[in-house]
Formats: sequence, structure tokens, C-alpha cells
Amino acid sequence: MMWYRMNRAAEEFYSRLLREFDEEKKGIHKDPFIYEPLEKEETSHAEELQSEETAISDFSTGENVGPLALPVGRARQLIGLYTMAHNPNMTHLKINHPVTALPALWVRCDSSDPEGTCWLGAELVTTNDNITGIVLYTVSSKADKNYSVNLEDLKSSHKKRHHLSTVTARGFAQYELFKSTALDDTLAASQTTITLDISWSPVDEILQTPPLSSTATLNIKVESGEPRGPLNHLQREVKFLLVLADGLRTGVSEWPEPLEVKSAVDLVQEFLNDLNKLDGFGDSTKKDTETVKHDSAAVDRTIECLFTVRGDLDFAEQLWFKMSSSVISYQDLVKCFTLIIQSLQRGDIQPWLHSGSNSLLSKLIHQSYHGTMDTISLSGTVPVKMLLEIGLDKLKKDYISFFIGQELASLNHLEYFITPSVDIQEQVCRVQKLHHILEILVSCMLFIKPQHELLFALTQSCIKYYKQNPLDEQHIFQLPVRPTAVKSLYQSEKPQKWKVEISGGQKKVKTVWQLSDSAPVDHLSFHKPDVSELTLNGSLEERMFYTNMVTCSQVHFK
Repeated sequence: MMWYRMNRAAEEFYSRLLREFDEEKKGIHKDPFIYEPLEKEETSHAEELQSEETAISDFSTGENVGPLALPVGRARQLIGLYTMAHNPNMTHLKINHPVTALPALWVRCDSSDPEGTCWLGAELVTTNDNITGIVLYTVSSKADKNYSVNLEDLKSSHKKRHHLSTVTARGFAQYELFKSTALDDTLAASQTTITLDISWSPVDEILQTPPLSSTATLNIKVESGEPRGPLNHLQREVKFLLVLADGLRTGVSEWPEPLEVKSAVDLVQEFLNDLNKLDGFGDSTKKDTETVKHDSAAVDRTIECLFTVRGDLDFAEQLWFKMSSSVISYQDLVKCFTLIIQSLQRGDIQPWLHSGSNSLLSKLIHQSYHGTMDTISLSGTVPVKMLLEIGLDKLKKDYISFFIGQELASLNHLEYFITPSVDIQEQVCRVQKLHHILEILVSCMLFIKPQHELLFALTQSCIKYYKQNPLDEQHIFQLPVRPTAVKSLYQSEKPQKWKVEISGGQKKVKTVWQLSDSAPVDHLSFHKPDVSELTLNGSLEERMFYTNMVTCSQVHFK
């Protein structure tokens, strides 16, 4: 009777998984389902993941907890049913043969057993499309300050389990070089993280510092808009540019809070009066430039040598600077441009401009030099587009100044981002991309202070990515680096994650041991120490450890 029930359960479980698998391939997405094995009153949940790489390469299991964790005994039943259904020797099962191989099955466990098992997994082994065996995985996790493990013991255990004479050990360490934090509970931080991944082989001991012969990769994710960031003033200009672009596209603008106390109209009138006193030709950039340099220095003095406001702002760029920090309505735009056009028509000012601008305001200014100007109707989207054009010109020159000044890119490299030959909305998108690249570079310059060679390579990598992809501030830029170039960043530090993988020739059969300072499994609740349990410097030794283990066993069907 027991065998009959087991057989029927295996058939039903396989049938249900196969149906879900087929529907997933057809693009039919469904909510998780409840499966009831063997006994009606005891329900459990199962989940399929892509492959064993989820467990081998990283113990993290994603953000959405989803199905509830099961007792280990119940989880083993599901793994057993999955194994039975795929065993080609089980010909008595009412399953179509040859059996369709399903993806790997992973079952959450509640870690209630002494080993702290948190996942059980099973993945099929196939040869020429025939199922020849199965690899079974056990993943355990514990929160433990007083862990004790020996590398030779791990090697010996792997040899015995898999009947091997020799094994190899590969190490992996991850160092968190920078991670942004919130200023307070009410202000969310931009999620900027810079980590360093290092791998090497052979491994000499547990928690070995990676040797200089290792392979290393920087992982960089930067979200624009860090409130304390040195590019905060430039980020605000980009946001104002987006306000204008949205207004041009939709006819509706959500104006930001002004930075200036004086109204936009008063600021522009004062600006025009100052120019008039200088016979219309003077350079009034000094005051504005010094003010912004001071503001930037107040935020972070170390950035002054990296990015400062240009000292050669022309009339239109100074106008952008004043209006982008003070305009709060469409009426402000109309009044400001009315004042400017009237001053040009009267000949009160003859402002100088950089060459190369195609903006409507530049055209009017050049016409004013000859005493004749086109009549412009400041209605509809005209005032919005006029200011948007000025802002695009100004920001493009800012970025050119930085990238070329720091010898990180040439005009040819930047051509895609600064060309005026595409639609104005596309120009705004490309300027956004360029700003994100700048944020990435400045973050690295501030927090890891890399050599110029590395910065140049990172710049080129970002440029290549953004020529082919839309803006994505969640994208993680990866850059291979020589350990000798970054050794000062990690050799005296403790890693956030340290892992060793032991194998003996079979790709899928590994023993993995990992130590980390953050909980690696989302569906379990670990005790978290409060502030009183931590010392002031909060180093890795004084925080809670999480140890994790993956062991495998392989079963041959034929």
C-alpha cells in the first residue's frame, strides 16, 4: 500500500511540475501553487530555480520570499518523488517515456534540523538527451560567532563522499569598498555600491587573503542624486532639464522648488543691467563661478580638483544658471525671455557666445549684432524649448570639459552623446547617460582613488554600454583589474564574503563553504545583535557570522 501511494504521488508530482513547465515555456505566468504529497492534511510548497549555479555561485536566493519553508523530512519527500519520476528504471510509473527532463528542483527548508538545512536541491544528469543520473544538493546555513572549520577536513570529507584521490580548492572573496547610506530615516540614500570580487586557486587556508596572482573584478552600481554628493548641483540641472523636456512633450511641467530667494524675473533683470553697465560686452561669470565652487567645496572639498564649474560660461550659459535655479512657472519663462529679447532689440547688450550653438536664442543674439532680428512669438512651447536648448548646450560643454580635461575620452568618443543632429528628446536622454557615466567615475575617484589607466578603461566600458543600451542606474558595471592595482583596498581589510569550492573533476559535484557578514538566506530569521552587542569599530570579527555549506551527492541511474 505504501509503495502504491508513493508511486501515485510521484506520478502526480511530475505531472504537475511538467504542466507548470510547459505553461512557463508558453509565457503563461501563474501564481505559486500548493502541492499535497501523500497525506491530504499536510501541504507543502516547492519551487524550481534555473540551475545549481544558484547555490554554487551565491547563496542569496532573491528578494521575494514566496513559498513557505518546509521541515527537512517533508522536503526530502519532494526530492524523492522528483527523483523517482525521472528514474528511467521506474518503468511501472504511469509517465510517458522517454521522460521529459524538468529543470532543477529546489525546495526551501526551515532549518529546524541540527545541520541547519535551508535548501534541498536536485538536478538531472543527461547524456545525449538521456537521463543517466541525478545530483542531490544540501545547503545549510547558521548564524555563528564561534565557527570552526578546517580546509583539510573539508577536502577529506569531499574525497570520502565522492571516492576521490585528489581534489582542488578554489577561493572567492568579496570586499565592499563603498556603500551609500541614508542621511536619516526620512531621506532615502541613492543605492551606490562598489565591490571587489577576487578568485584564486589553489587555496592554502580558510579566510586566506587573496594572493596577487588572483583574478579580480570591480563591480560598480551608482544611482545619481546622492544628496551629499559633489555633483549635487549638476544633478539638479539635469533634473531641471528633464522638467523642461517633459513640458515640451506633454505640455505640463512640474517645476522644482527654487534655489534662489529672488524671482527669476528679478535675477534676469539684474543680470541684464550688469551687462548694460559693462557696455554689453563684459564677463560676469566670475561671481557665479566662485559661488558654485564654494558650494561644491562645502559639500566635499576633495571634488574641487575633479569637477569644478567652468570659468568660461557665456551669456546663454549664465542665463541657464540663473533661470534653472529660479523659474517656477511658465509665466516666468515668458517674462524672462521677453526682457532678454527687448534688451537685444534695443541694443542694450551685445553678449558673447561660444561657437557651435544651434539654439534659437543664439540665433537671435547673432542677428542682433547686425541690428536685425526675427520676430519671435513667445507662446506655446517656444519658451520651454528655448531654455531647454540652452541647458543642453551648457551641460554638454560641462561634460566635454570634464572628460577631455581628465583625459578620459576624446571628442570622437563623446560624439554619440553630444551630437545635435538627433531629436531634442533623444539629446536629453543621451545627456542623462553622460551624467550617469560622470557620477560613476566621480564615485570611483572619491572612494577608491584608482589609477588613471583603470579610470580610462571604466570610462570606455561605460561609453560602449550606453551607446547600445538605455539609461539604467541599476546596471552593475564590471571591470577586470589587476590585484596589484587595488591591493591597498583589500589586503588589510576583512571581506564581506569569503568562500571556498572543493571539487574533484566533476563539474556539478562540489563542496562549498562560505562565511559572510550578512544573512545569505531570505526565508529564515536569524538572531541579529543589537547595538549593545557590537563594538565601536564594528569590524567583521565583532559582527555576527553566517556560515554556509553546500554538499552534493551523485546518483547514477544506469
